[in-house]
Amino acid sequence: MKRSTDRILTSHVGSLIRPPELIEFLRAQQEHRPVDDAAFAKCLTNAVAGIVRQQAEVGIDVVDDGEFGKTISWSQYALERLSGFERRPMSGGVNPFARGADRTRFAAFYAELDARDAPATQWEAACIGEIVYTGQAALQRDIDNLKAALAKVNVVEAFLPVAAPASVIPDRKNEYYPSEDACLLAIAEAMRTEYRMIVDAGFLVQLDDARTAVTYDRMVPPASFADYRRWVANYVEVVNHALDGIPEDRVRYHVCWGSWPGPHTTDVPLRDIVDLILRVRAGAYVIEGANPRHEHEWKVWQEVKLPPGKVLMPGVISHATNIVEHPELVSERIVRLARLVGRENVIAGTDCGFAQSPMYRRVHPSIMWAKFEALVEGARLASRELWG
Repeated sequence: MKRSTDRILTSHVGSLIRPPELIEFLRAQQEHRPVDDAAFAKCLTNAVAGIVRQQAEVGIDVVDDGEFGKTISWSQYALERLSGFERRPMSGGVNPFARGADRTRFAAFYAELDARDAPATQWEAACIGEIVYTGQAALQRDIDNLKAALAKVNVVEAFLPVAAPASVIPDRKNEYYPSEDACLLAIAEAMRTEYRMIVDAGFLVQLDDARTAVTYDRMVPPASFADYRRWVANYVEVVNHALDGIPEDRVRYHVCWGSWPGPHTTDVPLRDIVDLILRVRAGAYVIEGANPRHEHEWKVWQEVKLPPGKVLMPGVISHATNIVEHPELVSERIVRLARLVGRENVIAGTDCGFAQSPMYRRVHPSIMWAKFEALVEGARLASRELWG
C-alpha cells in the first residue's frame, strides 16, 4: 500500500455515479428485460475506462472502477455472486430497515424518505442453502476492465471495494444454518474468495462495512452497550477470519455510519468502538469524518494511537451534501489529523460513495467532480503546509 511519503495522497471510498448509458443496461437487468450481453460488456468496459480516466485527470491518486460492475447495490450485489440465497417480495410488507432509535424519534421524516425510496425496500433475501462463492467470472470481468483502464492513465495505485461479511446482503433471513453466527461465518468464508482474487490481481481490496457502526442503533436498546461491544468484538474476529492469508498492507477497511440522508442522532461514537476497529487486520482504516455528526471525532486521535505501519484515510469530503467543501477547509481537516498520526500515515478521502446504488446518486455528477477537485486542491494545500 502506497503511503504519503512526500505529499498527501488522495483517494475515495468507491461507488461513483454511473453514466446514463450504463444505467439503462443495469435497469433492464434489474427489471429482467432482454439485454444484449455483448453490447453491455462493451458499454461497461468503456464506462470503466472513462471513470478511471476522469479520476486521473482530476488528480485522484488511488482510483477504482466506480463499482460499475455491480448491478444492484454496494452490498446486495453479493446475491449475484453467492449461492444459497433466494430473493423474494418482502413478507407482510415490513421494511427490515425500518427500525432503530433514530427512526423512532424522527418517524415523520423517515416516512417521507421511505416513500421516496420504496422500490429499494420491496425485496428481501433469504438464505435457503449452502453459501458458496460463485462470482468468479463477474469479478474477473471487473478486474480485467480495471486493468485495461489503468493501462491508459498515470495513477499511484488502484483498489476494488467489496462488502465486508456483515454488510453482505444486510437484513437477510437465515433459513438454512443453525444460527446467525454460523450463517455469517459461511458468508465470511465464501467472500474470502473475492477478497483474495482482488489482491492476487495486484489491487488493494477495500472491505466496506456500515454494519459495524449501524448495528448499535439497531441493537441498543433493548440490548445494552456491553452487548453491542461484545457483538463488534466477535464480528471483528469474523472479518479477520475472512482475511486469513491476505497481507494486511493490501487491505483497506471502511467504516461509516450508514450514510443515509438522515439525522443520525443515535450513531455510536467513534471513541466507543475505535479500539475494536483497529483490531481488524488491515493496512488502512477508511473512516467517515467530514459530516457534521462526526467531524469533531478527529479529536479521538489525540488519545488513540494509530498502530505502527497503519494508514488512516479520513473522510475530508462529504458525499451527502451538495455543498462543495472549500479546499482550505479540506486542508485544515487533513493537517490536524496529520499532526496527530503522522503526515505519511494519512491519505485524504471521502466519507462514503457518491452512488448508493446504480440508480440512486447522492449528488449531481458535476458536484461530485467539483468535490474531487476540492479534495485534490485541499491535499495540495495540506502538503505545502506539512512538507514546505
